[in-house]
Amino acid sequence: RSSMRFCPYAQRIRLVLTAKGIKFETVNVNLKNKPDWFLEKAPFGTVPVLETSKGEIIYESTITCDYLDEAYPGKKLTPADPLQKAQQKMLLEHFSKLQTLIYKVFLANNKIGRA
Repeated sequence: RSSMRFCPYAQRIRLVLTAKGIKFETVNVNLKNKPDWFLEKAPFGTVPVLETSKGEIIYESTITCDYLDEAYPGKKLTPADPLQKAQQKMLLEHFSKLQTLIYKVFLANNKIGRA
């Protein structure tokens, strides 16, 4: 799994992997200096990227979370009921917007602290 240490979207995947008890290896990527091997796996150059044991690539955090919940049996993280699932996804979208804002503030503060 390619990641960035402080990326909230990558953190989302870590939470799902941990909640489902899936063993994983994290490879942190410097997003300011993306290696060629990463760009071959991540067409948008963003994290997280999940590479399965078969070499299959899945990217985008919400898509990856859905994949993990469906592909790995056991504890389900999403409801089976379509309406409940839709409501959960709507809530996630609200939090995603807030998460993005908080991350931007964190980056801005980090830049100010280095100046």
